[in-house]
Amino acid sequence: MNKSDLAKAVADSTGMSKAQAGEAVDATIEAIVGAVKGKDNVQLAGFGTFYAKHREARQVRNPRTGETMMSKAKTSAAFRPAAGLKDI
Repeated sequence: MNKSDLAKAVADSTGMSKAQAGEAVDATIEAIVGAVKGKDNVQLAGFGTFYAKHREARQVRNPRTGETMMSKAKTSAAFRPAAGLKDI
């Protein structure tokens, strides 16, 4: 399912137009991304939690040359599914 399919499903279940549902999906995604970038967790009961995960710098190897180098520390988005979603 892609974003367009999700908007159609929202429109079908709520009675909204497809355009309105698309705007709602876009706004929801923007809110989640903004919160995670701000290091806030987004907890959706029964679905899961979106959060920022810090990854330390580590030693990596270039598979082509075999050269060893250090990767930079970084923060990326992560998702932890709720217990009910894990059992699907």
